[in-house]
Amino acid sequence: MNLLFKIGFLDISLVNLIDITLVSILIYQVYKLMRGSVAIKIFLGFLSIYLIYLVVSAAQMELLTIILGQFMGVGVLAAIILFQQEIRKFLLIVGKSSIFSNENLWQELLFWRKRESQAFNVTPIIEASKTLSGSSTGALIVLSKNSEMKFYAESGDLIDAVVSKRLLVSIFNKYSPLHDGGVIIFNGRVKAARCILPVTEREVPAQFGLRHRAAIGMSEATDSLILIVSEETGQVSLAKNGKILHNLSFQEVREMINNYLTGEEIDDKFEPLTKSEKMAELKRISEL
Repeated sequence: MNLLFKIGFLDISLVNLIDITLVSILIYQVYKLMRGSVAIKIFLGFLSIYLIYLVVSAAQMELLTIILGQFMGVGVLAAIILFQQEIRKFLLIVGKSSIFSNENLWQELLFWRKRESQAFNVTPIIEASKTLSGSSTGALIVLSKNSEMKFYAESGDLIDAVVSKRLLVSIFNKYSPLHDGGVIIFNGRVKAARCILPVTEREVPAQFGLRHRAAIGMSEATDSLILIVSEETGQVSLAKNGKILHNLSFQEVREMINNYLTGEEIDDKFEPLTKSEKMAELKRISEL
């Protein structure tokens, strides 16, 4: 069994060390996934009960073992009910990072085709953002480079039109029936408008309203880049991977969108939402 050493009555082997390491990594990734949400407290409580169960079981405390054992017996079902949003988010992350989700990759492998750049002229988006910002008209634009976002597009009204300034301005006009919700843009075309986007369940600063919460939630669930124009202040923000860049200039917005569409790494430029997340990010950077 490749025994390495013993701790009391425990025999520690190489497989045990690998097992402990993998479980530790898994728990840490689950913690990062739920950090900043209410679910983290539930997860820590659930984990505490499980650790107590292991201790009382090892100590042969039969009554507590039976009581906690009954609770742990339905633990999987309880976890699915309590963490359904987090499980869905985890599966989305696994799905979007899987090679099976990338159609272009299979085309390259099977037909040796060179992947075409998904970049397009973003000037209509920038010009529309300027007009909307100047009139303090709220806007929510989802930019995707890998997927048409059919699941979210079908929640709104399908359009499939070439991106233009007039089209975006007319969609987000306060008197337009399409202004409520998000617009999805893929490969230079407006795929749909009035789309329902997932709202984040994390704690966000008070200055961010429902439009920003939806942008953050969409960035958590997908690998898209979301542009937000604030209705209250006219300021323009970008959201990605649950992080946000607030009050950007239009030149900065253009550069970020172009970098995203051409595949450049932009995640490090985004800021954590809350003070605690910023402290954790600074600590992580200092440890590198």
